[in-house]
Amino acid sequence: MARGLKFCLIGLAIFLAVSAAVVVSLALTVFKPKQPVITAQPVGLKDIQFGLPTNGSLNITIGILVTAENPNYGGFVYEDSNAYISYRGTVVAEFLLARRMIPARTKVNFTGSTVLMGDKMIETPGFVDDLLEGHLLLVSTARLPGKVVMLRVVRFPAMVSNTCRINVDVQSRSADSECITSMKF
Repeated sequence: MARGLKFCLIGLAIFLAVSAAVVVSLALTVFKPKQPVITAQPVGLKDIQFGLPTNGSLNITIGILVTAENPNYGGFVYEDSNAYISYRGTVVAEFLLARRMIPARTKVNFTGSTVLMGDKMIETPGFVDDLLEGHLLLVSTARLPGKVVMLRVVRFPAMVSNTCRINVDVQSRSADSECITSMKF
């Protein structure tokens, strides 16, 4: 009986060692977290209205197409969050990013629009110079707290931070953007 127990324990030890090696190698290679790719592409300026210089009113509605690409083997569920658009350091728009699941190894598109607070933009020093040049440089920022879900069992907290520089061409009523995204576990 001792000899059979010895072989059983040796077999169990070998099985556990091989299983641990497989789990560690998968965790360090295949399941290693990769940075998501989030792009915010302005789809155009829907409405630009300038008031007379005496009352200084400005209304700009900007449409945004957000593409989130998750290259990981785990999905990401983020909570309701706010994104902000600022002009020369002054927040000129805020919009809600509703709770959403971004599945593993997929690309998700969602659209929205927001109205920029023109009165705050007009009050910002340098606005007239930027307007005369025909370009407004906006910066959007968003922080998405959430959870990474792997194999529907393992869950751990993560934070995705996104910053986009949006260059608005006032004359052609178009815009382009460049984004930087990072994920912290």
